[in-house]
Amino acid sequence: MSADAEPLATRLARQIAAGGPISVAHYIGEANQHYYATRDPLGAAGDFTTAPEISQMFGELVGLALADVWMRSGRRPDPAYVELGPGRGTLASDALRAMERAALAPKLHLVETSPVLRDRQRALLPIAHHHDTIDTLPEKGPLLVVANEFFDALPIRQCVRVADEWRERVVVAREAEGRFLAVPGYRRIESGLPPIAAQAEDGAIIESPIVGAGIAFALANRIAKQGGVAILIDYGYEGPALGDTLQAVRDHAFADPFADPGEVDLTTHVDFTMLGNMARQAGLRVYGPAGQGDFLAQLGIHARADQLAASSPDRAQDVDAARRRLTDPEQMGTLFKAMAWTHPDWAAPAGFDK
Repeated sequence: MSADAEPLATRLARQIAAGGPISVAHYIGEANQHYYATRDPLGAAGDFTTAPEISQMFGELVGLALADVWMRSGRRPDPAYVELGPGRGTLASDALRAMERAALAPKLHLVETSPVLRDRQRALLPIAHHHDTIDTLPEKGPLLVVANEFFDALPIRQCVRVADEWRERVVVAREAEGRFLAVPGYRRIESGLPPIAAQAEDGAIIESPIVGAGIAFALANRIAKQGGVAILIDYGYEGPALGDTLQAVRDHAFADPFADPGEVDLTTHVDFTMLGNMARQAGLRVYGPAGQGDFLAQLGIHARADQLAASSPDRAQDVDAARRRLTDPEQMGTLFKAMAWTHPDWAAPAGFDK
């Protein structure tokens, strides 16, 4: 059996045995790369469901919000619709259909590394151009960017307070019951920590979105150079903050993040303060974050739900259930947040309180 055919847990255990503990960031990166490369995780038969899969209203409203900004910013030529982590392509399909009604037909560019999901996207969107990273996106024309539940799946560094010092949290070999274990490492962290670290108690954890920050800054610089807008939607908080947000989902239920790496979806809560700071450093204007429920309400989801229910009375209950799932505070309406960036010469986006 080749190393590639072995379970990821076996390969990680061998890696740790040979070279010592690995960082939490490395563990997340390896686990999610394997996970997304080997399956379609979405839908009832998968592990989780995202907003675009819940209702067409989500993608339609996001697409119309992008089209509205583009029109009010002068209808700049050669726009590109760019989506990071586009899942099955459902959001892009709904957004492009809504954009077409607004006389906008941008080129379609999807940033996706999973071969399984790329196949699903091609089947739905044969016109799509695929990219492994944002580096190969078009260099001319404005970018109309969407990132829905993208940043939450990226590796983060965790630092843990041990007595009067901070250390990087690392992953060590599997225990007798087969799960890996996260422990304080030997590496002492002496810089780069936010002020709240000084008052933290023993055992406290601070997360640093090192990968997400790099991608956000690079993307913001592309928009600053080419023009455009980005809408970022994810579950998260306004940092800095203390706490361990690493979690795993399997079969639509929470699971142990340190058992079965590569077979569960690993995510962390997104620091929207970091996302905003990356955009501001590149010279962009930042709007939000706003709760997803408020964001969709301002874009008109309640009117759109009424319209869909009126046109298909037999689906009225399903439409209302989807609307409530996307917007109610007890469901996705508050935990999930939306943020927008725009080039300084572009109009302010709809969906955010002025």
